[in-house]
Amino acid sequence: MSYHQPLQGAFWMVAAGSMFAIINTTLQYLGINYGVSSGAAVLLQYGIALLLFLPLMRTGAIRSAVTSDFRLLHVIRVGFSVIGIQLWTWALAYPVPIWQGIALLMVSPLFATIGSGLILRESVSMVRWLATLVGFIGAMLVLQPWSDGFMWASLLPVAAAFFWASASLMTKFTVSRDTPTTLVFYLLVLMLPFNLVFGLPKFELPNDWQVWALLVTIGALTAFAQWAIAKAYSVADASFVQPFDHIKLPLNVLAGFIVFGWVPPGMLWLGSALIIASVIFVTHYERRQNPVEVLWEEAHQKEQIQG
Repeated sequence: MSYHQPLQGAFWMVAAGSMFAIINTTLQYLGINYGVSSGAAVLLQYGIALLLFLPLMRTGAIRSAVTSDFRLLHVIRVGFSVIGIQLWTWALAYPVPIWQGIALLMVSPLFATIGSGLILRESVSMVRWLATLVGFIGAMLVLQPWSDGFMWASLLPVAAAFFWASASLMTKFTVSRDTPTTLVFYLLVLMLPFNLVFGLPKFELPNDWQVWALLVTIGALTAFAQWAIAKAYSVADASFVQPFDHIKLPLNVLAGFIVFGWVPPGMLWLGSALIIASVIFVTHYERRQNPVEVLWEEAHQKEQIQG
C-alpha cells in the first residue's frame, strides 16, 4: 500500500506529456515526409506498443489483468479513449493548427476536475480549481475563438477532451484495485480491433527502415507514456495531476519548432505562460500544504496501489 505522493504524480504526468509531444511530432513527420496515413500510423503505433509491452508482463500480471473486477469498465474506458483519438485525428484532417488543437485539449482538466469532485467525491481545493481555470484561460488565449480565423472544426478537440477526461476519471477509479500495468494491458489490447477498422482501408506496409525505426520508437514511447499516466493517477488525486497535463502544450509547440520550424502566433506565449505558471504554483502549494505526516494520514483514508 503506497501513500499519497502528489509530486511523484506530477512527475509521471509531465513525463507522459513529454513523450506524447515526441509522438505527435513524429506522427506528423511521418505523414508529411513519408505519406504515412494517420489511420495506418496509429494502427502500427499501438500495434508495436502492444508487441513490445506484452513480453514485459509476467504471467501473474497477465492473469491478474484478465481477472480484473473492472473488465466492463475497462472496455468502456478504452471505447471513450478511441472516440477521443478519432475526434482528434478528424480535427487535424481539416487541418486544425496543432497548437490550437493542443490548446483546446486543455479543457480536459476542467472536465476531469469537475468529475473528480462530483463523481469521485475527491476533495478539490480552491487552488486546484484556480490552477485548472488559469490553464483553461491560457488555452483560450492561444485559440482566440473570437478571431476571424476561428474554425468551428476547432471545437472537435473539445469533444475529444471530454471523452479523454471521462476515460481519465475511469482510470482513476480502476487504479483503486488494478495496477498501472493492467490498465495499459487493456488499453493496448482493446484498441487493436478499433484501430484495425480505421487503419486497414488505407494501410500500406512501410518499406523504409527509417519509417520502421520511428514507428518502433513511438510505439515504445506510447506504451511507456500510457503506463506513466496510469502511474500518476495511482499515486495522486485526479484533480491534482490533471493540471500538469497542460505542460503538453508548450512541449508540442517546442517539438514542432525544432522539427518543422513552425512558429505559432504570439498570443500562444502568453497563454503558455499562464499554463506553466499554474503548474508551478500548484506544485509549490501542494508541497507546502502536504508535509509527510499529512501524506501518511491520507494513506489510511484512501486505498492506494503499489507498483
